[in-house]
Amino acid sequence: MKQLHRQEKEQFTKLFKQEAIDRFEDRLKVVEVFLNFEHHVTVGELTSMIGDSGVSLSPDFVQDTLKLLCCFGFAQKNRFEDGHIRYEHHHLGHHHDHMICMRCNKIVEFENEELENLQLTIAESHGFHLLQHKMELYGICAACMKDHVQIMPLTMTRQGERVVIKDFTCGSEARMRLLSMGLRVGDEVQIITNIGKGQMAIAAGFKRYVIGRGLAQKIRVIPVHKKNVSVGKMDEIHAAE
Repeated sequence: MKQLHRQEKEQFTKLFKQEAIDRFEDRLKVVEVFLNFEHHVTVGELTSMIGDSGVSLSPDFVQDTLKLLCCFGFAQKNRFEDGHIRYEHHHLGHHHDHMICMRCNKIVEFENEELENLQLTIAESHGFHLLQHKMELYGICAACMKDHVQIMPLTMTRQGERVVIKDFTCGSEARMRLLSMGLRVGDEVQIITNIGKGQMAIAAGFKRYVIGRGLAQKIRVIPVHKKNVSVGKMDEIHAAE
């Protein structure tokens, strides 16, 4: 990888001098720090790392340099579900896709030749000449799954997550309201929208429901993969709350 980065730096130097880009030395420092960082990075993170190396550059200058790197094919810009723009290396001849954890925002790069070939086959079957593609898989990483809360209010879930209703902690009137809507303990629910405020949209089976946050807070759920937690374990969880 160091050899590849050295080649990238040499190409950058040649192209930037050829195009008479201003503040060459400062831009070269941005490239050096960027190439030494193997993960997806925001403008703010890169600016901070450049500062740690003893060079003070403004976020606007760093962003402008990253824009040039994207234009010349040294970097690639990504905007994932969290809305933040992140930059990564763009090595010629190398392609990878991404898995993104919706809890900690961890980004995992992966390559799968079988998957790449399948995409080409699918495109060809539709008479489509594939030029480029981007695959993003959203879920929960192994570390977050391990630390995942056993039982939680519905309001703590994330969009796309599947959970099982374990209990209603509301009074009899609200409980009857939920039952009349068609929601039952034991139902498997998919979270359609949960933006952290206002109403939530969920689905159980083939029915959609819109629930206010106050009522959703009273619905206790567990992740689908933990739905076989024993009754004794559930009692321990309730006692710990």
